[in-house]
Amino acid sequence: MTTAPRFKIPESVLVVVHTPALDVLLIRRAGADDLWQSVTGSKDYEDEPLARTAAREVEEETGILCGPGSALAPRLVDWHRRNVYEILPRWRARYAPGVTHNTEHVFGLCVPARLAPRLDPCEHTAWRWLPCEEAAAATFSSTNAAAIRLLPQFAR
Repeated sequence: MTTAPRFKIPESVLVVVHTPALDVLLIRRAGADDLWQSVTGSKDYEDEPLARTAAREVEEETGILCGPGSALAPRLVDWHRRNVYEILPRWRARYAPGVTHNTEHVFGLCVPARLAPRLDPCEHTAWRWLPCEEAAAATFSSTNAAAIRLLPQFAR
């Protein structure tokens, strides 16, 4: 088994969790009342498949099971979109020295209806469902907002 790296890997996923009606789940980061976002997270090891990273992060951050063998597995869709962005200075110490940028891969997860996620209070302190455009406006991340605005195109 591959061991976890000492530093975060600068490759991550962003998963837009949504309903068929295009309501989007946002979760608030712990320690930051103004930082609402979709599910995000980095690979645990270099060769971790992106779909595995996405399913793992959804489960860790919301309690929703969407990995292989789960009922929602077919609803976890790789949108084949990639964002490269500068890591915010407040989080840069989590990465190896000299790492300044992260590559983020975008996924969507359609759940049957609005549901109450199970949050880890160390990571997230609140959740809410919002219509697509309101969710895009509420997130702090420009790449997250752009992904949410693509939802109507990918949810067809």
